[in-house]
Amino acid sequence: VMNIRTVLNNLEKPQGLYPNYLNPSSGQWGQHHVSVGGLGDSFYEYLLKAWLMSDKTDLEAKKMYFDAIQAIETHLIRRSSGGLTYIAEWKGGLLEHKMGHLTCFAGGMFALGADGAPAGLAQHYLELGAEIARTCHESYNRTYVKLGPEAFRFDGGVEAIATRQNEKYYILRPEVVETYMYMWRLTHDPKYRKWAWEAVEALESYCKVNGGYSGLRDVYARHESYDDVQQSFFLAETLKYLYVLFSDDDLLPLEHWVFNTEAHLLPVLRTDKKAVEAHDK
Repeated sequence: VMNIRTVLNNLEKPQGLYPNYLNPSSGQWGQHHVSVGGLGDSFYEYLLKAWLMSDKTDLEAKKMYFDAIQAIETHLIRRSSGGLTYIAEWKGGLLEHKMGHLTCFAGGMFALGADGAPAGLAQHYLELGAEIARTCHESYNRTYVKLGPEAFRFDGGVEAIATRQNEKYYILRPEVVETYMYMWRLTHDPKYRKWAWEAVEALESYCKVNGGYSGLRDVYARHESYDDVQQSFFLAETLKYLYVLFSDDDLLPLEHWVFNTEAHLLPVLRTDKKAVEAHDK
């Protein structure tokens, strides 16, 4: 894994961005499609979390992370005319003003990394996390069921709304409540618990069925549109993040635990043995 990361670190990157595809034979980039959503998302998260898991000793991971999010902010992050901050997708230099539900994890990521940001940028990244959280909340709030679509757009006069039928579904995804959880832990602003509870009530009202919880085919539809599938990540992530969000901070404190991209828990590998011993006592 470290060898792969070294290859990626040394590769020439278009505008400092990491395209989603890499040819495993040539070691060169494939098509220049960059996304902080599907296909790209976990890479950035793991740069940050490799640094956090190492007790902040893995400085290569830290540098790669902050360089990457600086490029993301320059080239992908935009503000809508209505004042919503979103993360667009980059296709060979052209922006598609679409943000996926998967991309909504990034609000929590920006906030989680804020404490180690370069001089003067900590508050900026915390505020950027809050702005992404607000945009993703709007994507939920603008639907009939108050759960967000798979992707939403900022073009043609619409903001934070899915305009294509194949983007209107919700499959019990966790990314928005994941960001609420990090924002709550890092700021204790009560709106994040309020927003999360809105999602809980919506899940109970529109997704709960006799056998468990179902995804929805259309979050804008007034009639039932179950897809009759309960995804495994609903249990592993969505419910876990909600549980943590409504628990006290001493349950899985962020200074001792890192959630991987599927919300499995990994311990911070403490370099200070005395700190570990004191914690164990």
